[in-house]
Amino acid sequence: MIEARVESLFDLSHTAARPLLERVEYPWQALAGIGGFILELGAGLPAGEYDHPAETVWIHKTARVAPTAFIGERVIIGAEAEVRHCAFIRGSALVGAGAVVGNSTELKNVILFDGVQVPHYNYVGDSILGYKAHMGAGAITSNVKSDKTPVVIRSATGRMETGLKKIGAMLGDLVEIGCGSVLNPGTVVGRESSVYPLSAVRGVIPPRSIYKKQGEIAEKKAR
Repeated sequence: MIEARVESLFDLSHTAARPLLERVEYPWQALAGIGGFILELGAGLPAGEYDHPAETVWIHKTARVAPTAFIGERVIIGAEAEVRHCAFIRGSALVGAGAVVGNSTELKNVILFDGVQVPHYNYVGDSILGYKAHMGAGAITSNVKSDKTPVVIRSATGRMETGLKKIGAMLGDLVEIGCGSVLNPGTVVGRESSVYPLSAVRGVIPPRSIYKKQGEIAEKKAR
């Protein structure tokens, strides 16, 4: 079995997407429902706390959104979040409380848990990033295979057919991704793991690990 279940990756108390993620066993199974869930959630948000600048956009009054940022359809931006200069939020994006979406960062069909940081030139598509996950400058999620076939999740213990052609990365809580790294389609990084800069990552990385390169993964030492 693939050890990449929702409960093994995330503390759901740190996201407004908890009801959506509780419906599935594996996080990528929630990707198709993100847009619809945002509409459902947004309709019930308190008007006194959220601005509603477009029919399917809700922005918490304490969030800071640069005037140069693009905000598409089906978007919720949480309390104290920061959306910086020229960020490109294409749509179907739930940005958690205190999250940072940086300059020239692009989001598409994503859930960012509270405290997530994608602060510099990142592409995050068809992905879910757990509590306080951080992607270094230029790190991206690749969400479509070059041959356009469905994504398969692979780990040391097995493989799982997803039937989906678009899956980016699933990053557990407190994951650190080094600058310039590429997370290949279907990458899963376990809680509290770190990835070296300039890495090309694929498959399932165990929790509390250090990914140095393909085939070289070390266990983090207890502090």
